[in-house]
Amino acid sequence: MMKTSAAYLICMETKRVLGTEKAPGSCPYCNGEVMATTIECTRKLCCLTLSVTTKRQYTCSSCSKRLVAYLGDA
Repeated sequence: MMKTSAAYLICMETKRVLGTEKAPGSCPYCNGEVMATTIECTRKLCCLTLSVTTKRQYTCSSCSKRLVAYLGDA
């Protein structure tokens, strides 16, 4: 039987993948295709929803490295 702490049962965070699509640009490491994954993150306290946030993660489909998008004045 697996032990779980009470804090884990009270405060929970769940992540769900909403979709994956091709992103513009290429990987700076291997020149592969970049994929954008939309993730919904839900934080709950007992059964009450505290927050729901949507994030985008960028990864290379060839080398599987996680990439960071810099939004600036370039």
